Amino acid sequence: MTSIPLSAFLSVCVAFGIGLLIGAERERRKGDGPNRRAAGIRTFTVSSVLGAVAMLLGDTTLLWLTTAFIGSLMLVAYLRTHTDDPGVTTEITLVMCCLLGGLTVTEPAMAAGIAAGIALLLANKQQLHRWVGSWLSEQELHDVLVFSAVALIALPLAPNRFMGPFDALNPHALTMLVVLIMAIHGLGYVALRALGPTRGLPLVGFVGGFVSSTATIYAMGLRSREHTASMHTALAGATLSNVATVIQLAVWTLLIAPKVMPHLAWPLVLSAVVSVAYGGAFYALSKESEGNGNAPVKQGRAFDLKSAVAFTGLLTGILLVSAALHAWLGSDTLWPTAAVTGLADAHAGALTALSLVANHKITEEQAVWPILISLSANAVSKALVAFQSGGLPYAARVVPGLLCLIGAAWAGVGLA
Repeated sequence: MTSIPLSAFLSVCVAFGIGLLIGAERERRKGDGPNRRAAGIRTFTVSSVLGAVAMLLGDTTLLWLTTAFIGSLMLVAYLRTHTDDPGVTTEITLVMCCLLGGLTVTEPAMAAGIAAGIALLLANKQQLHRWVGSWLSEQELHDVLVFSAVALIALPLAPNRFMGPFDALNPHALTMLVVLIMAIHGLGYVALRALGPTRGLPLVGFVGGFVSSTATIYAMGLRSREHTASMHTALAGATLSNVATVIQLAVWTLLIAPKVMPHLAWPLVLSAVVSVAYGGAFYALSKESEGNGNAPVKQGRAFDLKSAVAFTGLLTGILLVSAALHAWLGSDTLWPTAAVTGLADAHAGALTALSLVANHKITEEQAVWPILISLSANAVSKALVAFQSGGLPYAARVVPGLLCLIGAAWAGVGLA
């Protein structure tokens, strides 16, 4: 008597769970009486297990034959009931359930994840219909489709290699920047609609800063232009994104070279405190000027592709300048290298210095200056980004916050 492989047993168990999960949701919508839907929890479970067994006993050919058989049965059931319910969701889902059962043999985790997503999609039918039909405007729906096309089509197709002058440009990374700025802009829009301008934008700004403070400052500038009444909250969000940059720098320091932290503690603490105070001042102004923050927000653009491409173009120029300077100066001089790399990323120069400390090539004290130089250089890029996205009124308020952050960081060196 041959023993059943453990992998085969687990595949059948996952397929059983997939059928129960999706079938339980469909059972609630099956209805009663002679016109009820043909498939419920038992049918979905059997279909999923049948797909797994087909793959275990044969190959993909047997799975396709099994799926075609189930599809033909559901076609007959649909022809019997389509006059009462013209929808085909149950029929298509049953066929999909069989395919997911077959997928459990090779990719059980992927099959389970897809099944959970489908069950969630089916269970939220009314909310989705209301969201698309009532909550989303025509322009917002168009923006969502554009974002989906960029994120799901353009991003995977973009070559993931360095090319161009000085090998400084990576099409995949640049496309990711477009997706990133659109995502932050979209999060800000959702926060405006859901929480109101007073509470939404500061929260999005702080969270977005952990992804990219520069991109967040740009997105907040776009938001301030679209909703001039939200200028103060957009400024609060932009400033709080700098706090996230400081927190990330502290985390990297503790992970890579913790001995540097005593020398960076005061610069980081002071810069964070100053940024929180500066952002808090704009948040207080926003509460005074915008009342309780529950005023209705005018519908606008959820995702702005042109602005995202413009931001990427600006950052591409900064990358090219940085690469040219790096090629001219070389990598032997630590301080100029930190300044050049800091133009593109505040953490790039810092990570280089911390890595040198971890490899015992420089001392802890020697790492402080290049880290702060990199942070200062990045503030220049942020100032340019703020001017391009929000114009002079926005940049004139963002730049003092950046100067306060950098000034506090350098002042903290004397206290360390």
